[in-house]
Amino acid sequence: MKKILLTVLAALVLAVPSFAAAYNASTRTPEVGVNLLNKNGIPSANVKFMVVSGNPDNSEYASTRTINVSTNDLTYAGNDNEVAAVIASELGHIISGHGAKNKFLALFTGGSSSDSDDLASSFVSSYKTLKEDKEADNAAVDLMVSAGYNPLAIIVVLTKQTGTYWETIQGKPANAERAMNVYDYVSYAYPEKIKAGYGCNEYRNFLTYANSVVAARDEKAISKNTKTQQKAKKKTASNITKFKTRGGLSGWDAAYGLFTN
Repeated sequence: MKKILLTVLAALVLAVPSFAAAYNASTRTPEVGVNLLNKNGIPSANVKFMVVSGNPDNSEYASTRTINVSTNDLTYAGNDNEVAAVIASELGHIISGHGAKNKFLALFTGGSSSDSDDLASSFVSSYKTLKEDKEADNAAVDLMVSAGYNPLAIIVVLTKQTGTYWETIQGKPANAERAMNVYDYVSYAYPEKIKAGYGCNEYRNFLTYANSVVAARDEKAISKNTKTQQKAKKKTASNITKFKTRGGLSGWDAAYGLFTN
């Protein structure tokens, strides 16, 4: 009887599938981050990666060599491609000098902000943020491709998030404008990546939306988009090259250093 029970128990153990440990985006951040830097010829020595809550502030990267990554964003990263997407977007902001620019301008405004709570200023602030996000995303695409990651993961991370009220009622995916910007940029700069695609439902759902947007463009809109991407590719390549030439400083970091040293 005992032998029969042991046999049954062994059979049950073999029948139960083994589950791999859940993917931990936070613990993968340092390794993926260093790989992004090294593969792009950006020195990684003494660079630290910190996972923080809330909106990450990377305006002090030039002096601290610390890249802060939001745990909120990493929540939507389910593999190394998606972790790379989160890190590369932050690195894109650093390369573009967005935080450093605000820090530099604060030298002349006493650290005060011109933004107020009225509707007009809120609109301007939102537009500025979206413009900077798009610029950072473009840089992230280039960085990811050079490092061997799939840049379409940026779209996946963005559209996994919760959409705004207006996006929802319009039937758009979350962060639709940023995601579409990435799709257009990749389509222009790396068409082979679009052809290869990205194997998940979030990307397939976004592709339904993207195809409808592209199909609705007339000849004038297509020409305008091509010119926009040409300009974006040139600017992004220049920003990355100059960042490396300056030893990890954006133009705004360099300007800030000149005025404070």
